[in-house]
Amino acid sequence: MSNKLKNITLKIWRQAGPEVKGNFETYVVEEITDEASFLEMLDILNDQLVSQGKTAVVFDHDCREGICGTCSLMINGQAHGPQRGTATCQLHMRQFSDNATITVEPWRAAAFPIVKDLMVDRSSFDRIIESGGYITAETGGAPDANLILIAKPIADAAMDSAECIGCGACVAACPNGAANLFTAAKIAHLNRLPQGQPERFSRVEAMVETMDDYFGSCTNHGECEAACPKEISVDVIALMNKDYRKSKFVNRKDLARK
Repeated sequence: MSNKLKNITLKIWRQAGPEVKGNFETYVVEEITDEASFLEMLDILNDQLVSQGKTAVVFDHDCREGICGTCSLMINGQAHGPQRGTATCQLHMRQFSDNATITVEPWRAAAFPIVKDLMVDRSSFDRIIESGGYITAETGGAPDANLILIAKPIADAAMDSAECIGCGACVAACPNGAANLFTAAKIAHLNRLPQGQPERFSRVEAMVETMDDYFGSCTNHGECEAACPKEISVDVIALMNKDYRKSKFVNRKDLARK
């Protein structure tokens, strides 16, 4: 495996706060190894800046294993960078050539306001989950694992949707700033399972309408699927739309009975 050293020029978006005008600043990181991750490269840059008495670049990160979804960066205009099916923390410097110039920006979405530098506020996703991303379950001891039998194709499809890490790449890549892939994945995860059926139609109505309060509309560009680090299919959007239309009838009938 190659372990070459290379020099990289970075054009990084710097912005002191949400109400302050930002700009690109240029930095050079020398002799970075091919085996370093993109976030490790940013760590090295920050060590250099701090040693020079300058302010470090602020960026989100946590698990660095492609699970938490916090490593939200636009790299050369692509969400999470050039490698498909990969979060920023899983992207390595071997993907870039020696003396490459890399432009690094925060997510480009009005629903994700900048906090500082490369960090954005994604609490709009939290509002969507709060509106319906849950099930009703009895408290007490844990039920037997096989109490509710679930066919393997259904379980597999639900787990495919559950892979969504809520990073926001789908929104950042979408020309309309839509969050349909994220919302649909969270809905499909629960709506496909027996445990999610009691709130199925109230869930989809609440989550879609909360989404519409913050994000743009989907016009089927498909950029969301291409940018998703978990490669979630746009098929879940079709399922969400089908359930949303049905919810308008089901929920109206439920209200009439009450």
